[in-house]
Amino acid sequence: MSFNIDKIRKDFPILNQKIYGKPLIYLDNAATTQKPQVVIDKISELYSKKNSNIHRGVHFLSNVATEEYENSRKIIRKFINAKSTNEIIFTKGTTDAINLIVSSFGEKYIKSGDEIIVTEMEHHSNLVPWQMLCERKNAKLKFIPLADNGELKIDELEKLISPKTKLIAFVHISNSLGTINPVKKIIEKAHKYNIPVLIDGAQAIQHKKTDVRELDCDFYVFSGHKMYGPNGVGVLYGKEEWLEKLPPYQYGGEMVKTVSIKKTYFNELPFKFEAGTPNYIDATALGTAIEYIENIGFEQIKKHEHELLKYATEKLTQIKGIKFYGESPDKSSVVSFLLKGIHHYDTGMILDKLGIAVRTGTHCSEPAMKRFNIDGTVRASFAMYNKKEEIDSLFDGLQKVIQMFS
Repeated sequence: MSFNIDKIRKDFPILNQKIYGKPLIYLDNAATTQKPQVVIDKISELYSKKNSNIHRGVHFLSNVATEEYENSRKIIRKFINAKSTNEIIFTKGTTDAINLIVSSFGEKYIKSGDEIIVTEMEHHSNLVPWQMLCERKNAKLKFIPLADNGELKIDELEKLISPKTKLIAFVHISNSLGTINPVKKIIEKAHKYNIPVLIDGAQAIQHKKTDVRELDCDFYVFSGHKMYGPNGVGVLYGKEEWLEKLPPYQYGGEMVKTVSIKKTYFNELPFKFEAGTPNYIDATALGTAIEYIENIGFEQIKKHEHELLKYATEKLTQIKGIKFYGESPDKSSVVSFLLKGIHHYDTGMILDKLGIAVRTGTHCSEPAMKRFNIDGTVRASFAMYNKKEEIDSLFDGLQKVIQMFS
């Protein structure tokens, strides 16, 4: 299908409204994306016609709901090219998936004196859990440093790796800077020393085709709500050989095979890591969101978003006193900046009154902010449904901000 921006925008009902009397210009897609009507309809259909607790039920509704849930797992397996549906674990989101690995992998394999490597650009979700694990285990957390342009200093990685390094965890695309990291290169370097790798793909999965087997990552995590799907659902991909070895993250129903007073035996993959009643409605609708993305086509989405990034960068560069953060030549559709002498919060508040939604603050990435000696930025992040005309409106809005503070 051809890329028709007007048709795509009609698929997202929330965009057809006014904020403070102005047409909504939604440029906060790195925080969460809006949902197409097909996803909204799918959720409504499941609740109104097919709602029933999945697995183990013998009645019609339970069987239908189970089939839809497991079909979504198959869609996701194919989407990221995992080897088996056993490698697709439904979670509450990226944060939950990372905490799962921190608990299961960390408790089993991390001991006093061991080391874990992350980066200075990590979202707190891929930093704080490892930090807490290291405190509990008396282990050490090391950081790949950031260069001035927002790229990782990859050459420093070799110096950080030691015989005590047990895992490397890093973000595929920075949420605060937009930097696309050389994922495959880092994985190859880690595997040279037999070190497993976890990739936070929350900001990548909706922008570029991800092939976990081609990357050869050990774990890859992402959220539904950042890829036009529902909130409260995400995915942990893990190589089957790793997931077989790891203990469960949570205990209860579904993740057990048999239970007696004396002994519990755990269920097979992927159910071993899906304790209790899962969020089967949203997990199923995530499959619908993925089918929507694939119907439009990643190449067309990527091309459109790249054009938006290029246009926004060239347009905003004309603003006197603007400073960009994250200027890697390999970037996703994120522009992070400050206006000279104007606090990012004030900029965001004024833009809001003009109907323009941007994100302000540290973006849950405080170490990256401290690296640049700032307390936050204004972040405009683009999705497939954004238009160049909206960037023009952002430009005009920023000029009004400057006029108000001049």
